[in-house]
Amino acid sequence: MTNAASKLIRDTSRVLNVSEATVTRGGMSLLIGVYIYKIIYPKIRELCRSQATEAEIEAIKTKDMYKSKKGPTVNREFIVQLKKLLRVIIPGVWSKSAVILLLHTMTLVTRTFLSIYVAQLEGRVVKYIVRKDVVKFSLMMTKWISIAIPATLVNSLIRFLESHLALTFRTRLTRYSYDLYFRNQCYYRVSNLDGRMENADHCLTEDIASFTSSVAHLYSHLTKPLLDSLLITYSLASLARSRGGASLPGPVLGTLVVMLTGRILRKVSPKFGHLVSEEAHRRGYLRAIHSRIITNAEEIAFYGGHEVELAILQKAYHSLVRQMGVIFNKRLWYIMFEQFLMKYVWSGVGMIMVSIPLLTSNKNESGEIDGGVSDRTQYFTTAKNMLVSGADAVERLLTSYKEIVELAGYTARVGNMLEVFEDVQKGRYKRPAVMTEGEEQPERERSALLTFHNGMPVINGVVTESADGTIIINNVPIVTPNCDVVVPSLTITVTPQMHLLITGPNGCGKSSLFRILSGLWPVYSGHLQKPVVSDMFYIPQRPYMSVGTLRDQVAYPDSHEDMKKKGITDDDLVTILGIVNLQNIVTREGGWDAVQDWKDVLSGGEKQRMGMARLFYHKC
Repeated sequence: MTNAASKLIRDTSRVLNVSEATVTRGGMSLLIGVYIYKIIYPKIRELCRSQATEAEIEAIKTKDMYKSKKGPTVNREFIVQLKKLLRVIIPGVWSKSAVILLLHTMTLVTRTFLSIYVAQLEGRVVKYIVRKDVVKFSLMMTKWISIAIPATLVNSLIRFLESHLALTFRTRLTRYSYDLYFRNQCYYRVSNLDGRMENADHCLTEDIASFTSSVAHLYSHLTKPLLDSLLITYSLASLARSRGGASLPGPVLGTLVVMLTGRILRKVSPKFGHLVSEEAHRRGYLRAIHSRIITNAEEIAFYGGHEVELAILQKAYHSLVRQMGVIFNKRLWYIMFEQFLMKYVWSGVGMIMVSIPLLTSNKNESGEIDGGVSDRTQYFTTAKNMLVSGADAVERLLTSYKEIVELAGYTARVGNMLEVFEDVQKGRYKRPAVMTEGEEQPERERSALLTFHNGMPVINGVVTESADGTIIINNVPIVTPNCDVVVPSLTITVTPQMHLLITGPNGCGKSSLFRILSGLWPVYSGHLQKPVVSDMFYIPQRPYMSVGTLRDQVAYPDSHEDMKKKGITDDDLVTILGIVNLQNIVTREGGWDAVQDWKDVLSGGEKQRMGMARLFYHKC
């Protein structure tokens, strides 16, 4: 078989008048091509077709979900949101963020000049190698080793300062977001009165971290390449002039190719911003499902609902996987096309740019032995290294557009989160309403005298504080967050020392009344007069146990220091627990300083009585 193949190769080479090596390579290339076409290509096509089917289904769902909402992209809205967030993370010129940013910028500039110097130094090293000048070669190598120490330090500083810059940005933005989130019970209103945010916890953690890391990385990813491109272009032109060759055609050709590449990539680039934003949304939903299962583990176990919860969890996970698959598929062909342009097309253009000054040079040779060859070698090595650094810089500039689009996705999520927080602070809520303007109002809503705007009732009620502790409710409707009118109009007066018990069937508005009194729900019309906050203490329906010691459970929301300032001792706490028949848990749990997972340690009845104990504590 081997002899027959060798004979066939020899006969073919004689007929075609080419070498046997060429015929062998051609035959192997043909066999590999046939193998790829017949075996590998059908499998890849089948895989892509199956993934495309899932992607199309998911795209239809996503289109229906966002048909009235345009995905995040690089536009005016993105610029406005980014400027607002930048004012938060960089509040002033002398802030910590600005100082680290300045140090980071200086390090990037230093690294650019070091890159140019190293390229020139390498050209001299090659020049003296060609000349066989051992002394100067040794001197250049000494400089090479000497410059390596600060260059290594600068490279490490760039990554170090970028990480600290991202951490500083995250700290400032997190602090600002937390301040909004916990002001005026925003944490309650966002999840119960407003329907624009499903997973505030994910936005406050993952989205802020992703946004700040993206901003810090993108700054260095844009600043250094831009500076590298300008300085290296100038250095290449100066180097060409020193050779006596044409210095203009090379930079012009490189600029035209880069601009054309940028336009092509921008035209074919997928909408990564919308894709990344949707991925973050699905990650947050998956995390919320996990949190809900952990929070309600006992109830799920009692009902035996693990199969239902597993199905919901798997559905959320597979939704995330499909979205990530869509992103991976789009990145695959985009990166292939991007690498083709930037690696191979640019390499060919770079060879032309380097060769132009040599081919058009009119410089006379020096007459030294190998002097002309060594000079050309020095030029070629220096220009090649500079061109490689410049191409890398331009490549990072062009690929940064994809990162800018991804940043637009993170900016949209964080910016929308802060916008929701600020709207909630001002009492502007948005939820899917039961009715919209122009529709006939139900009887209860007409009798409640509510004014609707964009499907949401307008808050026209008046809330004041009474000096003597009297509660006066005058023509106040009880309206749920879903805009269901439970009571069209309620009028009642409760004076101090008056004992009042409110009873009624489920859904008649008993708990809703106290949510309005405490300020959790807005007063849409009428007048509400209530005591000052310090004179009222509300106990929620569902007992809440905080993180901390047993002492902290009784004094909540006071800390141990607050308790001492009020002059309350541990003996007073024992007396309070005695009122609600809980004094035995002090000994049972190991004293007041014991730290436990109290929501699991205490029984349901004990947690309810602990809520009453807090009432007696704050009465002291």
